[in-house]
Amino acid sequence: MTAIDLNADLGEGFGRWRLTDDEQLLSVVTSANVACGFHAGDAATMRRVCDLAAERGVTVGAQVSYRDLAGFGRRPMDVPPGELAAEVAYQIGALEVFARAAGARVAYVKPHGALYNRVVRDEEQAGAVIEGVRLADASLPVLGLPGSRLLELAVKAGLPAVPEAFADRAYTDAGTLVPRGRDGAVVADPEAVVERSVSIARSGTVTAHSGVRIQVRARSLCLHGDTPGAVELARRVRERLAAAGVRVAAFA
Repeated sequence: MTAIDLNADLGEGFGRWRLTDDEQLLSVVTSANVACGFHAGDAATMRRVCDLAAERGVTVGAQVSYRDLAGFGRRPMDVPPGELAAEVAYQIGALEVFARAAGARVAYVKPHGALYNRVVRDEEQAGAVIEGVRLADASLPVLGLPGSRLLELAVKAGLPAVPEAFADRAYTDAGTLVPRGRDGAVVADPEAVVERSVSIARSGTVTAHSGVRIQVRARSLCLHGDTPGAVELARRVRERLAAAGVRVAAFA
């Protein structure tokens, strides 16, 4: 039976402000990318999400970012490699405290936003992220875009590299994500998102923004928690995957 992990970005709040419905999404997904305080999240939020994830058997992952609370981590930044490596390790370490307190552990690392897109092609920044992961725990899997420099360097460093796909994001013909600022970058039609999810899981293919069919082989599928109607959409995706004979299970 084909299997795929469902991951979602969670803990994306700060203080009294909350963006994601963490409690409901944790009843659907199998892996939680928890914001570690640099693009969103704070100590209380991180602790709450780790507690909920542990209660429900959801795998905890660290979603690391550039230090950019005001821009939600989506603004391009130039951070010296040594500084970036230290900040990645710092974020993982902070989340690990709350994961262990909940009886779990940080089981993987995923970059967020501008950092995620940067490490697809930028070897220096990708190398800094890998160095940061190794500083924190040299056995941690790294989640990223198939064919990215990040995953290539993870393999070279001896870290498990886990490719992921996005059902609600448009792809270029080269298999990269269409930048969010462009028209059609986010797939808004819920039925299209569901169909794309099944196609990615079953055949490892998806229709690019141009209409060309491209290969996107992934072990994990990201469901954005800040999408309107995210919880119901996540449920529909999981139900349709099961109906298509796809087993939903965490990769870590």
